[in-house]
Amino acid sequence: MANTRKTKSIFRFTLRLRDCEPPIWRTILVRGSATLHQLHMAIQRAMGWTNSHLYQFEIGDDRYTDLKTVEPFDEDDVSLDARTTRLSSLGLVPGKGFTYLYDFGDHWLHDVTVDAIEAPEAGTSYPRCVAGARACPPEDCGGVPGYFELLEALSDPGHPEHKRLRVWVGNEFDTEAFELDAVNRRMGRPKGGARQ
Repeated sequence: MANTRKTKSIFRFTLRLRDCEPPIWRTILVRGSATLHQLHMAIQRAMGWTNSHLYQFEIGDDRYTDLKTVEPFDEDDVSLDARTTRLSSLGLVPGKGFTYLYDFGDHWLHDVTVDAIEAPEAGTSYPRCVAGARACPPEDCGGVPGYFELLEALSDPGHPEHKRLRVWVGNEFDTEAFELDAVNRRMGRPKGGARQ
């Protein structure tokens, strides 16, 4: 009965990109019936990532990833399947957290906190984003250290890499930009799969 209730519930998560100040964060709502892979896709769209790299969740002592795309690192690797693990089965409770790693090279580590487990709102589609701040860093910029180097070069027209990096990142890139409606449009049109 309790598990059925969680399956029909909505999980409110706050995602914060680790080691970035000022913070880059989102609060999202996801159905309890969603798999961790579906949560991965919701995080991708909410943050603004492009789903171009591998990912991994670490929840307690367990690691979850897409076993269709990730080969075990060694015979002791016991990663579990994110495509078949539902949020409602994980024993998540408000106030507890876990990590989400995106891009094993750039190592974008997100702290994910369970804010609440709520009843769904009638007529509301999920997943959706309800709050956030600041733009996601550009893909493949070298992780947090590379991102800060990029910002330094962009802020200094005299920097030797300023022009090249401005062209690479585009003139529209704004670190403070966050548009909730645009995020929810991305979340409402999943590519390659149905809405949760």
